[in-house]
Amino acid sequence: MSRRLYIFLVLVLAVVAWRFWPRPAPPWHPPAALAAATRALTLGGAGRIAPHANPNPRAPDGPPNEDAPSHLADNLNSPATDIHADLRLLHDIFVNYRSAVKGQNPIGENVDITAVLTGRNALGFAFIPKDHPAINANGELCDRWGTPFFFHQLSGELMEIRSAGPDRKLYTADDQVLSP
Repeated sequence: MSRRLYIFLVLVLAVVAWRFWPRPAPPWHPPAALAAATRALTLGGAGRIAPHANPNPRAPDGPPNEDAPSHLADNLNSPATDIHADLRLLHDIFVNYRSAVKGQNPIGENVDITAVLTGRNALGFAFIPKDHPAINANGELCDRWGTPFFFHQLSGELMEIRSAGPDRKLYTADDQVLSP
C-alpha cells in the first residue's frame, strides 16, 4: 500500500470518528413556569422531589397570582344558561385544572374540591374565584338551586358531577348528572 493511500485512509477515519464522537448535550434551562412548578412540588423547598404528586397539594407561600384571574366560572348558575351548561362548565374547569397541574382531578368532598379550585393548589391559581356566588358559607360549590354539587371520582381523570335538581334532594328523578 502506498504511503499516500495510507495517509488518506487515516484522515478519512479521523474525520468519521470526529463526526460521530459523542458530545455533551448543551445545558438545558427549564422555562420559568416549569421551574416554579418544580419548586412548588418539592418538600420544604429542600430540593427533594415528593415521592408522588399529591392531587391536592398545599398552596405555595405568598399571595396567589392575582394578575391573571380566571373567568372559567363566570357563567356558572347564570340565568342566561341552564343546569346542563353548568355541568359542562364544571367539567371544563376540571379539564383545565388537570391540564394546568399536569395531574389528576382534585379529590375529597365538595368542600375539599372547591378549596382546590379556588386556589389551594400547587399553582396557587383560582380556577373559580373564592367569592363566586355559587360558593356557600360552608365553602361548598352549589348548583343553581343552592344545593351542593355531588362530585363522584370515577378515576383520576373522570369525575361525575351531580346536581340534586329543583327538589334539592340527591338521587331522585329530577337529578341532573354529567358522566364523562
